Amino acid sequence: MKLSKHPSSSSNPRHVAIIMDGNGRWAKQRGLKRREGHKAGTENIRMVARQIADEGVQYLTLYAFSTENWRRPSAEVRGILGILRDVLDRELLGLHNDNIRLRHLGRLDHLGTALRRSVEEAISLTQNNDGLTLSIAFDYGSRDEILAAIARILAEGVRPESLNVSMFANYLYTEDIPDPDLIIRTGGEQRLSNFLLWQAAYSEYYFTSVLWPDFDHAEVSQAINDYKSRQRRFGGI
Repeated sequence: MKLSKHPSSSSNPRHVAIIMDGNGRWAKQRGLKRREGHKAGTENIRMVARQIADEGVQYLTLYAFSTENWRRPSAEVRGILGILRDVLDRELLGLHNDNIRLRHLGRLDHLGTALRRSVEEAISLTQNNDGLTLSIAFDYGSRDEILAAIARILAEGVRPESLNVSMFANYLYTEDIPDPDLIIRTGGEQRLSNFLLWQAAYSEYYFTSVLWPDFDHAEVSQAINDYKSRQRRFGGI
């Protein structure tokens, strides 16, 4: 059965996406190095994933590292890459035992050999799990994703008259994932920052000033309950 790309109209979101913002400011408030903020942020992922699954959500996508984040100081980038590998090594079996299926959104060619292998092994190990699908957007940019999709379409010689929204969506990284019902951004900013621009056409947004490492059980519940209170029309009345 073909997966519907249209966001859910039910009271419970099927797909939640989160822009995890505020790690650096969390560390600064505590007199810590930025790396410690990123570390605290990654340690929050498993808790949030578990609660999201308990809320009945089927898909969770986390924006971890954008294509623009390579512009940060090299020491910070190296630290983030190291933390990602450490988290995969430490948390993978736990996520697997929780029946979570891991996916990666973005490019892998910029990652070092060891980290790329860790990502591929995590995806392979969990590919048959049928619980929550947890997608990590790492070295991801929506504009880059759309351009890559167009390049593939041109390379395959797809005729313009045969192209439609559903077909185009099948060329994106999220080809087998429904569009997000709810997009949460922590840290106080109110923008998408090149995240799921195509997929967010009918998403609901929830912005909070809470920094990502402090986004706890109560905050997750508040975001989900806020979503449930909304009436979605998808362009209708």
